[in-house]
Amino acid sequence: MSLIRKEFQYGEHKVVLETGEIARQADGAVMVNMGDTVVLVTVVASKKAQEGRDFFPLTVDYQEKTYAAGRIPGGFFRREGRPSEKEVLTGRLIDRPLRPLFPKGFTHETQVIATVKSLNPQVDPEIPALLGASAALALSGLPFQGPIGAARVGYKDGQYLLNPASTGLSAYTDLNLVVAGTEHAVLMVESEARELSEEVMLGAVLFGHEQMQVAIRCIRELGAEAGKPPMAYTSATTADERLAEAVAGTAEAGLGEAYTIADKLARYNRIDEVAAATVAQLGASAAGEPPRWSEGQVLEALEALKKRIVRSRIIAGQPRIDGRDHRTVRPISVRTGVLPRTHGSALFTRGETQALVVTTLGTERDSQIIDALEGERREHFMLHYNFPPFCVGEVGRVGSPKRREIGHGRLAKRGLLAVIPSIVEFPYSVRVVSEITESNGSSSMASVCGTSLSLMDAGVPVKAPVAGVAMGLIKEGDRFAVLTDIMGDEDHLGDMDFKVAGTAQGINALQMDIKIDGITREIMETALAQAREGRLHILAEMNKVLAAPRAEMSEHAPRIIEIRIDPEKIRDVIGKGGATIRAITEETGATVDITDDGAVKIFSVDMKAGEEARRRIELITADVEVGKVYQGRVARLMDFGAFVTILPGKDGLVHISQISEERVQKVSDKLSEGDIIKVKVLEVDKQGRIRLSMKAVE
Repeated sequence: MSLIRKEFQYGEHKVVLETGEIARQADGAVMVNMGDTVVLVTVVASKKAQEGRDFFPLTVDYQEKTYAAGRIPGGFFRREGRPSEKEVLTGRLIDRPLRPLFPKGFTHETQVIATVKSLNPQVDPEIPALLGASAALALSGLPFQGPIGAARVGYKDGQYLLNPASTGLSAYTDLNLVVAGTEHAVLMVESEARELSEEVMLGAVLFGHEQMQVAIRCIRELGAEAGKPPMAYTSATTADERLAEAVAGTAEAGLGEAYTIADKLARYNRIDEVAAATVAQLGASAAGEPPRWSEGQVLEALEALKKRIVRSRIIAGQPRIDGRDHRTVRPISVRTGVLPRTHGSALFTRGETQALVVTTLGTERDSQIIDALEGERREHFMLHYNFPPFCVGEVGRVGSPKRREIGHGRLAKRGLLAVIPSIVEFPYSVRVVSEITESNGSSSMASVCGTSLSLMDAGVPVKAPVAGVAMGLIKEGDRFAVLTDIMGDEDHLGDMDFKVAGTAQGINALQMDIKIDGITREIMETALAQAREGRLHILAEMNKVLAAPRAEMSEHAPRIIEIRIDPEKIRDVIGKGGATIRAITEETGATVDITDDGAVKIFSVDMKAGEEARRRIELITADVEVGKVYQGRVARLMDFGAFVTILPGKDGLVHISQISEERVQKVSDKLSEGDIIKVKVLEVDKQGRIRLSMKAVE
């Protein structure tokens, strides 16, 4: 195949799609160039379906090569290693809008790989990677119901910005939103914002969807010109009506009763009992005859029945599984100061979802060093999320965080970033860990609430409390119901996962994933309005316990003392080979950081230790004042007088005539080395020599 090229203007940048020259053995391969950021995206699917699988085995890998930015990797091996957090998050970002567009029953193992080949630091590779994945799938012949488009949207001074150069919150933009969707509907939104209104956020989503249509048209043209023939595959078998009727007759009453049990584990136990009885009854056979239906067929029919029962009740306006109406938030319980020796802690419980969130304060040197493709940077606010198996009553492996944990932690962090003080306003590095101890419904939004409380418990001066809520959707034809604070079953059986985090003033983070063909503006408006109502209710419950940062930090939290010295005297504080500053650290227990401009930060858990380190540094850097009385130590005796140390590194001479009003024959008659005496500075000459007097003090 010869090289085929398509291009279109996309905001400030031109996007070029090329295929037919590179990676020709892949089912689909596209090189995307957007403002000199180049991403190669390939798609390969296995030729055989995975037997017995009831899900689509899609893998999306995003990888950044350091040569793209003209850099050599760090570390001993000097090559790329395990995926960074950015690579994991971008892989998830690509996966989310693609997965719903494959037909049910397609079980061929499929892999999408996006590799950054060249980087313009002003153009984040996320949008080119999303566009490339869509184009590669459009070429592959796989049953992909796309193409999709993607756009980044910023917002400043009342104007939406398409694919802005800055990809984070900054003076340049108050919004960083990525939206992906098909020609007709939005499928995925990921964003962070600075307390923007629901109207602005909805407008950003619709603006991005409108602007991405040019990309969708270009990808469609590329697929029409260079796409492979459609792949032959076995579609999902039509449900056996006799089996569905048999399962309904056997299990509908039992499942209907189970879905009125509010307690999650008790409900699951009852569902398991009904399922086991149904499999035993419908899978049985007469002697010598094969079973009428396999266990897998019965269980699949049971899943369809569960979905019908739960969804039909909600659409009909009946109470939800735990008896709530569509807008009610589950009961909330809040405790702060839960752990006695940590710097800040909070236990946030909403229904059967619970997060124990702990805050730790450290120095600037404790900030995280991010070795990113565009260069190294430091982050002074870290948020980590852990989801151990016991939180859902399961046995599982405990180890390094999985993609889901990294994604949920990042979403919670997005919700807090807009209210976190800068390192100048609050000179601490902050690490927050959210330990999920129970889960039935959005644990990422519980982490947002718990983090806000834990930070305030630690005395971190956040600009406002933050809460988050997860919304769901049930849509049947033209009828729909938006659900506030969804449970796990409602998430699993519903059509949308819609999470909103923010303050009383506005939205800080919005994440949306659609499991159906798309949703209308009316549904999004309803969801955002209902989410605001739920968020304000949760904030009110949180504020009853802790509404503002504590005025005093924990006695176990570190203290930072900041002073400024003359940059010319930094060498005096450090000392030869670092001896002076090392002695201060070892003898006081405090940690001292000095920058080139003379800013000194003294970090200690014990305030007295910090003050002692400060006193020593001030003594070292102090100037000797003529006429001032100092308490010094006799350093050495001479025939003509004694040298006395009055400040660290500063000795002066007490001439024998200045020791006493009486005549002194020998210096040793009046002084000994090591004596502590009071002396007055008489003079500091042009060479810096200091003349002292004892008798002037008397």
